[in-house]
Amino acid sequence: MNQPSLFDVPTKTVDAARLVLYALGEFQARRKVLAERELPLDRLRGAFRRAAEQFETEELPDEQIARELENLGAKIQRLPSFRAKHPFHVTVQTELAQRAFEFYQQTVSQDAEVKQ
Repeated sequence: MNQPSLFDVPTKTVDAARLVLYALGEFQARRKVLAERELPLDRLRGAFRRAAEQFETEELPDEQIARELENLGAKIQRLPSFRAKHPFHVTVQTELAQRAFEFYQQTVSQDAEVKQ
C-alpha cells in the first residue's frame, strides 16, 4: 500500500454523480436516516469527504454537490450565506435514498471482491 504524503494531491477523476450516490449510501450505512428528512449540507460533509477518499479524488465544492444532488432528484434549498458556512439544506426522496444505498452496497462488495 502506498502511503500518501502531506503534499500528494489526488489525481483520479470520478463521475460526480457516482461520488454523490456513494456518499449518500455511506451516510445511511452508518445507520443515519436520510430519506424524506431535511438536513443541512454540513451534516453530509463527512460522507462526501469519505467518498472522495474512497475514490481517491478531490472533495467536491458545495455548489457542485448541490447541483449533482438536484440532478439526481433531491430537493435543495439555498440559504443566505450569512446563516451557514455551507448554505444548503437537502431533502432526499425515498427512491433516491434507496438507490444510493444499493449503489453503496454494490461498490463495497465489488471492492471486497477485488481485494480478495
